[in-house]
Amino acid sequence: MSATKLRLPEEKLRPIRAIAVYENRPLSKIFEELVDEYIERHRETLELIGIPGFVEECKRGLKEVKKGGGKDISELED
Repeated sequence: MSATKLRLPEEKLRPIRAIAVYENRPLSKIFEELVDEYIERHRETLELIGIPGFVEECKRGLKEVKKGGGKDISELED
């Protein structure tokens, strides 16, 4: 396992420390739980960006839309 430094403003860290003390849990376990929840919330995004060529296709589509091109929602395939 590797470690990283986490910088948080005191006003955000203070309540987390209070919860850790109340629950008698180390901060590292609380942050690990928070990271797991964050990853789970973004699971679909991780799966999509893992599809070969997906990110590049999205970038091309965004450029097309910014130029005034693209398709109306009714023109999209199912």
